[in-house]
Amino acid sequence: MSNCVANPKSTWIRSLFCILALFSAADVLRGQAKDPYEQARLNMVDEYIAAEGVVNPRVLYAMRTVKRHEFVSNVYRSRAYNDSPLPIGAGQTITTPYVVAYMTETLDPQDGDRVLEVGTGSGYQAAVLAEIVKEVYTVEIVELLGRTAEKRLGELGYKNVHVKVGDGYEGWAEHAPFDKIIVTCSPEKIPEKLIEQLNEGGKMIIPVGERYQQVFVLLEKKDGKLIEKKLIPTLFVPMTGISEAQREVKPDPLRPVIVNGSFEIDENGDEKPDGWHYQRSLTLMTDGGTTGSNYIQIYNLVPGKPGQALQGTAIDGRRLKTLQVRASVSYLNLRPGFEEHEQPGILVHFFDERRAIVDVKIIGPWTGSSDWKRVGDDLPIPEKAREMIITVGLNGGTGRLFADDLVMRALPR
Repeated sequence: MSNCVANPKSTWIRSLFCILALFSAADVLRGQAKDPYEQARLNMVDEYIAAEGVVNPRVLYAMRTVKRHEFVSNVYRSRAYNDSPLPIGAGQTITTPYVVAYMTETLDPQDGDRVLEVGTGSGYQAAVLAEIVKEVYTVEIVELLGRTAEKRLGELGYKNVHVKVGDGYEGWAEHAPFDKIIVTCSPEKIPEKLIEQLNEGGKMIIPVGERYQQVFVLLEKKDGKLIEKKLIPTLFVPMTGISEAQREVKPDPLRPVIVNGSFEIDENGDEKPDGWHYQRSLTLMTDGGTTGSNYIQIYNLVPGKPGQALQGTAIDGRRLKTLQVRASVSYLNLRPGFEEHEQPGILVHFFDERRAIVDVKIIGPWTGSSDWKRVGDDLPIPEKAREMIITVGLNGGTGRLFADDLVMRALPR
């Protein structure tokens, strides 16, 4: 390239080759700079985040900017921009994009904020915050994952993120107080140390509750007092080790049940059924269900778009053989999505002790239209199963689904 510039007496043929070479080099550089995941990231924001009610422009900017595929292994990169949790090792998962955006927006982050983030090890939430606040202090609870996240954040140029491996519930006292605190793993109660490290006027969002039944809580410190507000239900991986072992209320893996399967409970009045998580395209109906006044409607016209509600629970496949699942449903113009797995129905995912999927069962799939009817099946429980997630919804399909009175019972081996 330098010879082309330095020799003005070149023949027109040589000049032509030089010009072509310059264009070729530019094309190569553009190809190297092009992010093959950019469009997927933009689609993620449009379909899973903005469409679900997140409007803060700074949060939307951060979600469009941070390369989520950099925070998962190569095995899961093709799924990095789906609205789903993905394994990151050590029994932990990366938080779904919508939940990251929701939690970030709820805190109303400002340019000058110093934020404490308690995470399980991916570094993704810290990176999102780093795009829109002054400093991020992230405490990762799993050492191997924390060291990997620290290296990754450094390689990606996040100089305003500071990483520490340790007990996240202890916070990071030497850098306190913090303007905002965001916790992406679930304790049974709000840790006192984190409350102490919250600045006057500061906000904290944290999932709190039993192992499989949690709710986001927003805390704001005013005049030295905490104002507490319960938000939407959620399902987060708990802290590991002592914090999990010291839970007062523990799940019973021999008696898995569905919570609020009649959809009658809505204690915070947000028009969302309590106990159900990752609710998408869902409306709580109150004009009379099959067992009470409430039932749910899941409505979607875009193939591939999430439309569901789910719950998780413990289950011991060594002792339990069969899972009986029953529900009342009606539907209108149900159709599958583009992908084979995008089928309206009730899905049951079974996970082993490492939280890897060992089996998936479906009650359905349903197509067309139907009046109210009772559906169900007796599902075999894999011996390796230690946890399960049950999902009712369109699952990427389209149409209008109504559901009520979901129950399940496990039978012994």
